[in-house]
Amino acid sequence: MTHPSISTDSSTPTGRVREAFARIHECGRQEVWITLRSESDAVADAVAVERRLAAGEELPLAGTVFAVKDNIDVVGLPTTAACPEFAYVPQVSSPAVTRLQAAGAVVLGKTNLDQFATGLVGTRSPYGVVRSATHPDRVSGGSSSGSGAAVGLGLVDFALGTDTAGSGRVPAAFNGVVGIKPTLGLVPTRGVVPACADFDCVTVLAPTVGLAGRAMSIMIGPDADDPRSRVRPSDVPLSAPTRARVGVPVDGQLETLSDSYRRSFAAAVERAAEADMEVVRVDIAPLLDAATLLYDGALVAERFDAVGRFVVSHPDAALDPTVASIVRASESKPAHEFVRDMGTLAAAKHHAERLFADLDVLLLPTTTEHPLIADVLAEPVEINRRLGTFTNFCNLLDLASVAVPTPGEPGESFGVMTVAPAFGDQVALDVAARIQGVETADLAPEEGIGLAVFGAHLRGQPLHHQLEALGARFERPVATTADYLMVRLDSVPPKPGLVHVPDGSGRSLPGELYRISAAGLGAFLAALPAPMALTSMTLAGGTVAVGFTCTPAAAAAGVDITEFGGWRAFLGGVPA
Repeated sequence: MTHPSISTDSSTPTGRVREAFARIHECGRQEVWITLRSESDAVADAVAVERRLAAGEELPLAGTVFAVKDNIDVVGLPTTAACPEFAYVPQVSSPAVTRLQAAGAVVLGKTNLDQFATGLVGTRSPYGVVRSATHPDRVSGGSSSGSGAAVGLGLVDFALGTDTAGSGRVPAAFNGVVGIKPTLGLVPTRGVVPACADFDCVTVLAPTVGLAGRAMSIMIGPDADDPRSRVRPSDVPLSAPTRARVGVPVDGQLETLSDSYRRSFAAAVERAAEADMEVVRVDIAPLLDAATLLYDGALVAERFDAVGRFVVSHPDAALDPTVASIVRASESKPAHEFVRDMGTLAAAKHHAERLFADLDVLLLPTTTEHPLIADVLAEPVEINRRLGTFTNFCNLLDLASVAVPTPGEPGESFGVMTVAPAFGDQVALDVAARIQGVETADLAPEEGIGLAVFGAHLRGQPLHHQLEALGARFERPVATTADYLMVRLDSVPPKPGLVHVPDGSGRSLPGELYRISAAGLGAFLAALPAPMALTSMTLAGGTVAVGFTCTPAAAAAGVDITEFGGWRAFLGGVPA
């Protein structure tokens, strides 16, 4: 019987929890979960969220429920990493979980995974093989198998995964959802059972770019207790340019794709071009070579450092034989080979830097094929190896990536991913959204400095490219308060200057508001030609932003065009 004080309206947090549990029971996909919370405990959390809302708190994730991959700590719930004998009950949650709960989201449980986050298939777990949400005869992808399936099946609103070799992106492709793999260190990894500690990151999987981005924006932020935590730099790009330059591999580097995936990727590239992106063919051979180091080189020694002592000392544990063999073999890798592989990575990073000097993102197939479960069970190593062809190198080379589903052929799921340099997370997300033809999300809504423009830097005007080159993000149309004049300056290209006139002789003038990084604004100011200047100005509604003005001498020599009501109106020749 439902307690009378508990809402069953699915638009409320408690109602959403009850709706989610009904869907979980109806679906009957037990292999998705390792630990499912009791409905009453989850409802109690939702009641607490409703009380916080009633007290006036702003909770951007209120009314959402999420799942957590079972190598990420949630206080009071066992962390198993898909090995029962490894289990422990943490006293504190991972910061990623804590931040999401603080924003109003409710945890429903812990999801299945390839044991010790070692695999891209979703079959390497004593808790069962996780089937694809969309094609249950095929694998769900790993290692974040349960998280990908939970989102794809609609059991939760979003889920947390981890990604070392592609574990947050391959399951996204195989379950028809979005997967965001952030720059290393942007989301703290404290409270995460390591796979390869230097190359691990926490990911989010969600049905839409918007929700995935919103959840990721809440998790991003430094953690004083995490030695690998990082802060976004002062020159971080806050937006992709309007016409992004997108690199795709030359044809010979797509040979590992199945025939159907090759056709699906070609169609995705066509959609990118139709979305007004500039598509160029590039050589990614050094990146593909670096990808092999994660398992075939000495870098795999990080896996022994993570869980090797447990694996060796617990021969009778419920260890997946493929995972155990990988971990045991990693113990014998000599230090000089590790050093050699680090040198190879340095060369590959240098190649990537040169690539991205001329590109905004790489556009790649997320993986190579969508294999049947039976085929993976018959050949557990080679298929898994192929699946990581395009994902393995991203964390090794400190790149950001976003995986999105795109149309595939009947009977299988397909997806592509955008890849950007470290801290290019917003650029990767923006381009991925355009490929899907959907609205993007803002990963740093509170970051950057407001910059108002009123003339040659407006969209469609000759100097707008300067803002795009600095990664400035369009916020909204704006107008000044009603105490500004606009004068046409004698400049090339033509541009206006705004002059503040507190005597009441001015008017409100339209413009556009952007957010730009601190370093970007500094570069913008350093390149600003005379007689232009930047100053603080008040916009209609009370917002204060940096905006354009000009020297008094230039204003006196200019032509007053205030009567036109704005720069675009002046160019059109019609006074307002």
